[in-house]
Amino acid sequence: MNTRYPFTAVVGMDDLRLALLLNAVSPAVGGVLVRGEKGTAKSTAVRALAELLPAVPVVAGCRFSCDPASPDLGCPDGPHGTEPGVQRPARMVELPVGASEDRLVGSLDIEKALADGVKAFEPGLLAAAHRGILYVDEVNLLSDHLIDHLLDAAAMGSSYVEREGVSVRHAARFLLVGTMNPEEGELRPQLLDRFGLTVEVAASREPEQRVEVVRRRLAYEDDPGAFAARWADEETALRERIVTARELLPEVTLGDAVLLQIAATCAAFEVDGMRADIVMARTATALAAWAGRTEVTSEDVRQAALLALPHRRRRSPFDAPGLDEDKLDETLEQFKGQEPDEDPEPDGPGDGGPGDGGPGGGVPPQGDGPAAENAPAAEETSPPSPAPASDQAPASEPTAASAPQGAGSGERAAVAAGEPFRTKVLSVPGLGEGAAGRRSRARTEHGRTTGSVRPRGALTKLHLAATVQAAAPHQKARGRTGRGLVVRRDDLRQATREGREGNLVLFVVDASGSMAARQRMSAVKGAVLSLLLDAYQRRDKVGLITFRGRDAEVALPPTSSVDAAAARLEKLPTGGRTPLSAGLLKAHDVLRVERLRDASRRPLLVVVTDGRATGGGADPVALAGRAARLHAAEGTASVVVDCETGPVRLGLARELARELGGTAVTLDELRADSIAGLVRDVRDVQAGQTTRRAA
Repeated sequence: MNTRYPFTAVVGMDDLRLALLLNAVSPAVGGVLVRGEKGTAKSTAVRALAELLPAVPVVAGCRFSCDPASPDLGCPDGPHGTEPGVQRPARMVELPVGASEDRLVGSLDIEKALADGVKAFEPGLLAAAHRGILYVDEVNLLSDHLIDHLLDAAAMGSSYVEREGVSVRHAARFLLVGTMNPEEGELRPQLLDRFGLTVEVAASREPEQRVEVVRRRLAYEDDPGAFAARWADEETALRERIVTARELLPEVTLGDAVLLQIAATCAAFEVDGMRADIVMARTATALAAWAGRTEVTSEDVRQAALLALPHRRRRSPFDAPGLDEDKLDETLEQFKGQEPDEDPEPDGPGDGGPGDGGPGGGVPPQGDGPAAENAPAAEETSPPSPAPASDQAPASEPTAASAPQGAGSGERAAVAAGEPFRTKVLSVPGLGEGAAGRRSRARTEHGRTTGSVRPRGALTKLHLAATVQAAAPHQKARGRTGRGLVVRRDDLRQATREGREGNLVLFVVDASGSMAARQRMSAVKGAVLSLLLDAYQRRDKVGLITFRGRDAEVALPPTSSVDAAAARLEKLPTGGRTPLSAGLLKAHDVLRVERLRDASRRPLLVVVTDGRATGGGADPVALAGRAARLHAAEGTASVVVDCETGPVRLGLARELARELGGTAVTLDELRADSIAGLVRDVRDVQAGQTTRRAA
């Protein structure tokens, strides 16, 4: 038997444990999103929660966990009678990142449905998680089509399976718990808002606490059963406290004054929609019940805000979640004790600030050790003071002030990025087969139907017309006598669909001295930031290469975390010569490795430069041309963002685009309202290159 790590044996992480326990007390809170660095026991704590949940009464034999007190009238296994139910432990169902759609929502036997008119439905993970926990590790890496099903189920409390006019519906209400490492990319805003609470976790920096973590983990791995027995009493006490809090919850009073504080707090922090107000109210109520009180206090509201608001304040993927606690305290104090119909008195005297007695009733009992130090994500992702890059040009190189055409310069401090803007879509020509996204055309599981093929495995998307057409000529030979169509396995046809894929967008950014002229780098960073935002919205992977001085550097290997790329871009200094060939060769190496890792994900190379090559060899211009032709020979789609400004332009960036077999656009043309023909230009140039190679 698999013995899980005891919840009460988890060291520190008070906010995480409290958030999980509040959801155990009141599942209406809406679940927890756990954000944090790798190796911080996020999954361990979540899996341990399932052992604390009370048993669930279910209808005997029902695959959909119907409550015997109020069974689902539309349950596929119904209708249910009035027999008493049976008790079973609460389930925690894990959704793998690579799960198929049928595994999540369930599968329908199309062959039986067509031939016999029978709805043979096999429940999926959503049915198994009903009235339990649905746990998604690395939730930010889930495919879009799985996220869509999660959103639908979370919004409606039920799951629908539709297959060519055959429909099955079942209840699917569950506690959604997700963990993620922000370095691997952010969540879609719609799914992010569906999590009631969010918690940032980080490994403790206290040596004594780290020692205790290692000691307990080693003891658990040596003898899981004995270790669990040591914590059995604490687990039992905590389980009983959850039951007591659940029973007390309906008696908790949420006064008008407290509701005003909740509404004022959400308004002060400008959160979108009304879900934040509702979640805060439910969380504050659960906090009071957890503390054994029947009245919600201002401290409950404060703790609820710290758990429910940080992830709802983000306006872009580059904003770190967080909450200004001073502003929170000021808002709570301003509206303390007021009724909704009273006029606020900003300067009125108060009777004391929020209490300092801990998180609204305290944290769950644990063995020992100080509270964990949960460093906020803003401290992890905010750029430090600019530091010299390891590959910068030596101080002996000439300065930009005296060098013509960007021949070189000393290092200059990083400049802030300009205001981002909406860009036109840059897409890869042709039809790909990569991961689902929103950039380039591709064969996908979802999208418009373009044809049919014989299924190679389990049938997931039936092409009804093609199936009937395949079966029709054989009806007489198969002895058809009734109205039903005699369908065999060989007749079934899988629909082929065309949708959009995500690409690998590799940015190669010129950070040389010529780019610092006329404050050009601020506009360049703003343009790249805009393209990064576009890549986030289109579900791309991104990478960042910079070149300056004598060499190029992979500032960020290909990743799904566009906010990490934005952070690297923000602190990028400029100066030195322009080793354009080194940047292109480094990009060639990165793309070669990425093709081995994921051959189906097609790359898009975005070179941001003025086209001037002043470093990297005896003939830097010729070397840059040779490096560009390497990309053209492999058919890599490319766009050159021409950063040259001023009345006299040399057109070097456009010459580079021709060598790459791509297209060139200026910074002004990159804006969505300025380059209506950009995608067409990329495709036309690529088509021309293909024709010339074929000839």
